[in-house]
Amino acid sequence: MRKVTVKGVGFIPISECWERGVKDLFVEAALKAVDDAETEEIDSLYVANMGGALMQDQLNMGAIMADVIGKAGLPATRVEAGSASGGVAFHEAVKAVASGYSDCVLVGGVEKMSDVLPEVVNSSMVMTEEQEYTAYTGVTKAGLSALLHRLYLEQYATPAEIGMMAVKSHDHAVGCRHAQYPFRMSIERAMDSPMEADPIHMMECSGIGDGAAALILCPGEDGVVVDASVVATDHCSLTDREDPLNLMGVKKAAERAYRMAQVKPSDIDLLEVHDDFTINGILSLESLGFVDRGKAAKLVTNDGTARDGIIPTNTFGGLKARGNPLGATGLYQLAEVTLQLRGEAGDHQVQDAEYGLAQNMGGTGSICSVNILRGGS
Repeated sequence: MRKVTVKGVGFIPISECWERGVKDLFVEAALKAVDDAETEEIDSLYVANMGGALMQDQLNMGAIMADVIGKAGLPATRVEAGSASGGVAFHEAVKAVASGYSDCVLVGGVEKMSDVLPEVVNSSMVMTEEQEYTAYTGVTKAGLSALLHRLYLEQYATPAEIGMMAVKSHDHAVGCRHAQYPFRMSIERAMDSPMEADPIHMMECSGIGDGAAALILCPGEDGVVVDASVVATDHCSLTDREDPLNLMGVKKAAERAYRMAQVKPSDIDLLEVHDDFTINGILSLESLGFVDRGKAAKLVTNDGTARDGIIPTNTFGGLKARGNPLGATGLYQLAEVTLQLRGEAGDHQVQDAEYGLAQNMGGTGSICSVNILRGGS
């Protein structure tokens, strides 16, 4: 298997893009990645998109995006894995290059959420859950995460300690030009905000935003190298899991990724975790092996995830503050890790970063991608 490098990255600011369509967003991110890589020799395309079928009435995103970037005739595939679509699409692109099947792959993610009603967004998000026994009850994605949040509160932490996950993400988003919410937020504001799904407050949830991000992957070891790319799954229903607070899909993906990259959690210099709700960020830190069970909320509260902390986490604001355009989110994470490992993160830079990990999760942890990147010499 060949080594794979990230040759180019491109993304757009996450916002509510009322006057632009899903194709416009994808083209801008893709062309930025092409310019960054200084190549147009793309031989295949992967497009991550979660909600296009419901939000734009659009399928066949692979062919459509190949056409709009001026590459009609290119092999193109749409990848859908819920909110993990971006990370899973990256995984497929890595396999294509590593196997020798492709020599220059463009992998991009796009989501256009602002043009539809909030109930359509909620419907799209809960479609990632099993329909016959879970979604039919009317539960929302926030409602399922609220069950985990309440279990964690009963055993390990206070509401404010979990809420600090959002506060720290906002701290990191300050000054980030592509962040949707680049402002600080106090824990008092988070805890005083309305309930989204008791005990989750509104300001503990990622928002609705439009975005697109893209990367170009090629063989070689000159630059940021993909040392591991793994996808794993868990039981879709929380009731089928032996321990709902143990995200086994995340844990399995992480363990395999560490073996593949020949590293330990202590070797990772910076981390992007899936914090669409604060509790999911907390549980991800634990399931990835960065802290023992029940300790993540206190790690965050004690600045362990700050840019100069034990494990710098979500250094551009994470899903909560940078934004969470669903199918594109995992690729924003990977683009941000790449910038860090290149030393191009500006005021967000983690000093002397060699290894970065991006964790992208779909459903309520039913699928997870873990990608470990290493900075080049």
